Amino acid sequence: MENKPIARRLRLLSQLMELHEVNPFKIKSVANASFKVDKLPFAVAGKTLAELEKVEGIGKSMASKIHELVETGTMTDLEDLLAATPEGVVDIMGIKGIGPKKVAIIWKDLGIENTGELYYACNENRLIEAKGFGLKTQEEIRKAIEFKMASNGKFLYAQITKEANDLLNKIETVFVDALVEFAGEYRRLCEIISKLVIVLGSRDQQMAFDSFTKSNILQNISLNKNHITGELANGLLVDIVCVEKRYFYKELFMQTGNEEHTTAVLGRTKDEFDQPTSEELIYKKAGLEFIKPELREGDTFIAKAESNNLPQLISYKDLKGTLHNHSTWSDGVNTIEEMALYCRDTLKLEYLGMCDHSKSAFYAKGLSIERVLQQQEEIDHLNKKLSGFKIFKGIESDILNDGSLDYPDEILKKFDFIVASVHSNLKMDEEKATTRIIKAVENPYTTILGHPTGRLLLSRKGYPIDYKKIIDACAANNVVIEINANPLRLDLDWRWHQYALEKGVWLSVNPDAHRIEGFLDMRFGVLVARKGGLSKDKCLNALSLPAIMQVFEKKRG
Repeated sequence: MENKPIARRLRLLSQLMELHEVNPFKIKSVANASFKVDKLPFAVAGKTLAELEKVEGIGKSMASKIHELVETGTMTDLEDLLAATPEGVVDIMGIKGIGPKKVAIIWKDLGIENTGELYYACNENRLIEAKGFGLKTQEEIRKAIEFKMASNGKFLYAQITKEANDLLNKIETVFVDALVEFAGEYRRLCEIISKLVIVLGSRDQQMAFDSFTKSNILQNISLNKNHITGELANGLLVDIVCVEKRYFYKELFMQTGNEEHTTAVLGRTKDEFDQPTSEELIYKKAGLEFIKPELREGDTFIAKAESNNLPQLISYKDLKGTLHNHSTWSDGVNTIEEMALYCRDTLKLEYLGMCDHSKSAFYAKGLSIERVLQQQEEIDHLNKKLSGFKIFKGIESDILNDGSLDYPDEILKKFDFIVASVHSNLKMDEEKATTRIIKAVENPYTTILGHPTGRLLLSRKGYPIDYKKIIDACAANNVVIEINANPLRLDLDWRWHQYALEKGVWLSVNPDAHRIEGFLDMRFGVLVARKGGLSKDKCLNALSLPAIMQVFEKKRG
């Protein structure tokens, strides 16, 4: 074993000791040994215990630990501390710029146990509330996590929209007369992108390759048959498929849908067609209504397309209001009035649903009963002040371990609507997690089930649930399911939208905004809602103000 890996293990031991507040003198001893081992001019692996004890700066106690590490590959002290530390917290310690003291605050004070939760907290502006943190530190941590996420070769859709559109614009500038369009995961509006695919219809493939080579559009360019591959500065892989113009639309079709979808469509065509003049023609020859790119996952919508019964997909302009938002009353950045004015004057919406955290969310300044009443007084005042706009009194009520909500009924009935969400004890098995959520759904005051699995894309899988049982319970209890529009969540997963809609369950595109910029996430929520086949007539916040008031009043009644 080389010295550097040994030094790294010793450094990790010292960090864990500091995290768990072990004797400072012992921490310093291990940290010094780590530094010493890293700088030694010889390999410690070849030394006996007696020889290690004689090395200046190591000493008898540390020599024993190093010898154990060399012989076994680990240390008892290290294993004991690792066992006492969540795996995600150990990962956090590897993020540049976060020392053990800050990790301790993140873990023990804020209740954050992995990088995904930490990234989400940065986006919610929650770190600046903690001791020893500021806006600059929070931003540095957020950037470090984004860099780490990118190094895995996968990106959130929202992370790459600007770079993707910039790239397409550059290609269109270089190839003025060419046909150019996104394909693959990005065109299908997938929530996670591993490769950006673009189809380029031009006259000369070699000329295209030469043009890319001479430009700075892509890095690390290579040519493989008719594929020009490279990557963007952020590490995103790019595959540009070059074909003659006459084959453009067939290639675009082939490169857009997943394999199961393209096979299903082509299997229905009787005539060969090498040079279709549009994608619409391909579907027409297959006896199908044109299927939009976002729906081209498998054969889910084939039968609907055959009967000319595809959904009229929701669009951003269909949204009339925004529900599930947080203000300075809990962990938000803006006041209720600032959020309301932005929604009314900038977004041209009709209503705002406030859903600050409930009393169990102590880490997010959750509202005590007294503060709930105070907030509702402020909302009453603002509703008198703001013309042509309505602020609804809501709450994001924590679903407790037993499935109950964390306010008594006499307080729950004071809200216009309630979003019930799980925020704690995410490690239940599927049966317990499902039972817990179903009980919350059966609460007569629950209006919306918030982010049903608690997932954080690329970082936290989310707690296991029986989707069908929970959706069936929502159908039975007239509970709406949230599509949390935060790009890290996009939860309910689009793969379950059709099942919910078929059961008669409505969905709601909620931004979970913690600042006014967060409202813009509704665009990503709409994209994933389209991917799931949602139409505006089944979306709660596509209702007009009078219509949604009736829905809330009926639920409360």
